[in-house]
Amino acid sequence: IIESYIKGIDVDNNNIYLDDDDLIVSGTQNTQNTWMDAKYDGVAITPRSGKAVEVNSLWYNANKIMADLSKKFGHSQNAKKYKLIAEKCKKSFNDKFYNKRRKCLYDVLGDSKIRPNQLFALSLTYPVIEADSEEAKNIISVVEKKLLNSYGLKTLAKGEPNYIEIYEGDGFKRDMSYHQGITWVWLLGLYYNSLKNMIEAEKRKTYKTKLQIKLKEFKEKTIKTFEKEIEQRGCIGSIAEIYDSKRPQEPKGAIAQAWSVAEILRIVM
Repeated sequence: IIESYIKGIDVDNNNIYLDDDDLIVSGTQNTQNTWMDAKYDGVAITPRSGKAVEVNSLWYNANKIMADLSKKFGHSQNAKKYKLIAEKCKKSFNDKFYNKRRKCLYDVLGDSKIRPNQLFALSLTYPVIEADSEEAKNIISVVEKKLLNSYGLKTLAKGEPNYIEIYEGDGFKRDMSYHQGITWVWLLGLYYNSLKNMIEAEKRKTYKTKLQIKLKEFKEKTIKTFEKEIEQRGCIGSIAEIYDSKRPQEPKGAIAQAWSVAEILRIVM
C-alpha cells in the first residue's frame, strides 16, 4: 500500500499519490476517498479531494509503524526509509496544516472549515502534531467549543456555510446533512485518544492535572449519557449511528451502529 501511494495509484479514479511536498493527495471532486463519503446522483456532497488532514495524519502514523516493524524484524534499511518518509511528512504537515487565524488545522489544505477530522493529527499512536504543543492545546480548545457535545462531535461547526443540525427529509435532504453538522458518536473516540496522548506527553504538572480532570469528567459524562441512551431512548441496548445536533438530539441513521458501540465501550471500559 505504501509503495502504491508513493508511486501513485488511480483505481476507480482514486487519484492517490505522494506530492513533492511529502503529503498525500487523494480523490477528485467526484471521488469520495474519506469517511465523509455521501453522494447523491453521483455528486459528492462534501468533496474533500486534495490533501486531507486525516489521510496525511494516517500516512505519517503508518510509516512510523512500518519503521518500527522493519526494525523489529531486522530490516534496517527499510526502517530508515520509512522513518525518513514520516519525518518529511511531519515537517510539511506542521508547516502547512496549522491555520494560525482560526487556531486549528485545515480540514483539507485550502479549506478552513472547522471539522472533527483534525483530531486524527493528535489521536493516533504517533501524533503528527506534538501532543504537548501550543497548537495541540488550541486544536482541542476549538473542537471543544465548536464541535463537542454529549453524543459525539458535530461534523461541521455551526456558522459554517451549509451547516445543517437536523437529519430529516428524503434521501437527498438527509445526504446533504450527513456530514454537514450532524453529530457522530464514534468521533468521541478521537477526542478521548487525543486527551490521553496530551496527558502522556505533558511535562507541566499543573496543566497535566488539568487534562486528567478533564478526561475523568468526560468519561463520567459519557457513561451517564449512554447509560440513559441504551435504557430509555432509540434502540434499547444499543447506540445509534448519528444524532441531531439540536436538542433534544434525537438518535438517527442506523438504529444500532457498531463503531458507535465500540468507541463508547472503549471509553467507558
